[in-house]
Amino acid sequence: MAEKRDGPHPIDVHVGSRIKLRRMILGLSQESLGKALGLTFQQIQKYEKGVNRIGASRIFEMSQLLEVPVQFFYDDLGDSGWGGASGFAESGERDDVLDLVNSAEGVQLCRYFAAIKDSEVKKRVLDLVKSIAENESP
Repeated sequence: MAEKRDGPHPIDVHVGSRIKLRRMILGLSQESLGKALGLTFQQIQKYEKGVNRIGASRIFEMSQLLEVPVQFFYDDLGDSGWGGASGFAESGERDDVLDLVNSAEGVQLCRYFAAIKDSEVKKRVLDLVKSIAENESP
């Protein structure tokens, strides 16, 4: 018999964060995604937080609308499925990177950085960001 769990299941949280990531990459609002699915933006919020589980047919619809394979929503879960999956067990830099790509600023930073064609300019931008981060560390 499964133990009673407080809060959303870790897989639901992970799938929701992947929906949010892809939605932000595409520049969609929760409202526009909800409208395309016939849902309210509040329902999209609940999906993205993992509060409400997403049925198989809805995940398939999301994959179509967000132009990714269904597997995208489960990427980075690891082989153990949940609980001990690498995305939940590790901390530190990996969490920082996931927080960045799940933020509006992180998505914008990645989008604009990817648009830079000159490799020397990219290197200088990285050096600048590294310098700022090193000066902010305790």
